[in-house]
Amino acid sequence: MLNRQGRPTAAGEAGTNAHPTFTGNKALAQIEPLIFEIGHHETTGVDLDEPEAFTPRLGGLERKEAIGLPGLSEPEAMRHYVRLSQMNYGIDTGLFPLGSCTMKHNARLNERMARLPGFSDVHPLQPVSTVRGALEVMDELSRYLVTLTNTTTVALSPKAGAHGELCGMMAIKAAIEAKGEGKTRNVVLVPDSAHGTNPATAALIGFTVRPVPARDDGWVHVDDVKKLLGPDVAAIMLTNPNTCGLFENQVVEIAKAIHDAGAYFYCDGANFNAIVGKARPGDLGIDAMHINLHKTFSTPHGGGGPGSGPVVLSARLAPFAPVPFITAENGVLTLVEQAKDATEQPFGRMTAFHGQMGMYVRALTYMLSHGSDGMKQASEDAVLNANYIRASLADLFSQPFGDKPCMHEVLFDDAWLKDTGVTTLDFAKAMIDEGYHPMTMYFPLVVHGAMLIEPTESESKASLDLFIAALRDLAMSAKKGETERFSGAPYHAPRRRLDETRAARTPVLKWTKPAPFAEAAE
Repeated sequence: MLNRQGRPTAAGEAGTNAHPTFTGNKALAQIEPLIFEIGHHETTGVDLDEPEAFTPRLGGLERKEAIGLPGLSEPEAMRHYVRLSQMNYGIDTGLFPLGSCTMKHNARLNERMARLPGFSDVHPLQPVSTVRGALEVMDELSRYLVTLTNTTTVALSPKAGAHGELCGMMAIKAAIEAKGEGKTRNVVLVPDSAHGTNPATAALIGFTVRPVPARDDGWVHVDDVKKLLGPDVAAIMLTNPNTCGLFENQVVEIAKAIHDAGAYFYCDGANFNAIVGKARPGDLGIDAMHINLHKTFSTPHGGGGPGSGPVVLSARLAPFAPVPFITAENGVLTLVEQAKDATEQPFGRMTAFHGQMGMYVRALTYMLSHGSDGMKQASEDAVLNANYIRASLADLFSQPFGDKPCMHEVLFDDAWLKDTGVTTLDFAKAMIDEGYHPMTMYFPLVVHGAMLIEPTESESKASLDLFIAALRDLAMSAKKGETERFSGAPYHAPRRRLDETRAARTPVLKWTKPAPFAEAAE
């Protein structure tokens, strides 16, 4: 087997265990045990003086035994976590092809702005008079989000996509109850191809989920929706572009049918990165849509704490937006913290404070640095990159809905792997040996053996070409019957293939000291 320089790989030369070392380390690829296996309970990296005499105030709940945590010196602790980080894969490591996740580059300018004093150290319990700059950032971000989506208002406080879904659906529920239909409109339509959080969110707040069947072309059809409509339907939860990587071409007709039936249109905005600057969801008829700031506006996933999933609302739902929200009093921005202080009908509060300031700053910086034309180009490039991968692999991979243009992500199935002895999981594990994080596997569920790839706009043509070449090489190897390359993969990762099902069902949450070698031998 040859690498891209035309030279034999390590496995091709002498196998992966050639030239064993005493430590188990292989140059910069270092073995790192658990912290319990390298630290000692008797030592600590910090010298603490014996405390003066004091009276315990824990009411008899004081610790009776040693805490049992290992002690490390500062260099040891630093090396441990740095070595663990080197075993991880991130967007700063390489192309991250996870579909429906939009793992784009986080611009360092955004990070620098988020670390400015006044943003990085702002505290939610500060008096409003001391956070005027933070409120201006939130207000400006809100204005951009409302403009890009052509909606009426936005709730900033939700912490992530699923939290945003909950916010949007709670606003819909509040609007239905305000019309006196709370007991009759209790059904939510959810397409089979939707994110799993959609039906979970609807069920969580008391709705009954009614599925919209999938069709062979990957789209939701208005005729199928109309058959399910009735006086009991509260809303539809539709992703657009959908999880099959396709733009719903009947979305306007679907929105009209929903509204004519007295229901609301919730749009899952996870894939907004495909249409920013190209299509405004408000023009398509949506009433509520969450926006994952990390997926569209380059804020990190999680960001070291809560993420951010703002929810834009149409005029029909704007009165029910939750507190807290920003308003202007005599030209001065302030926060409305309590529902009783609002002039509208907020459904309540979703979270203790306003949200995650670091995410707001990063997202607004992304918007200001790109401008409207730059954000539009980012969407165009994301779609272009996905279609470049689709076209470059179309002769080897199979597309479940035919060879037609996709949006920001391209979906393949496992039909092309039939009779090769290689599964989607095998193929994904072999990608790890090639230095890539696997694509999203087995999702959406409407496609057997799904492989969902989203390159985003961050990747250069050279980066995409190498990725495509690696996938083509793996595909041709599978078709040639070289199953050994796949069945035991990954061979070169810090850890080999795990029993993921068992790990999920019977997780080991507590470290137990291994038995001494002599006892284990018995």
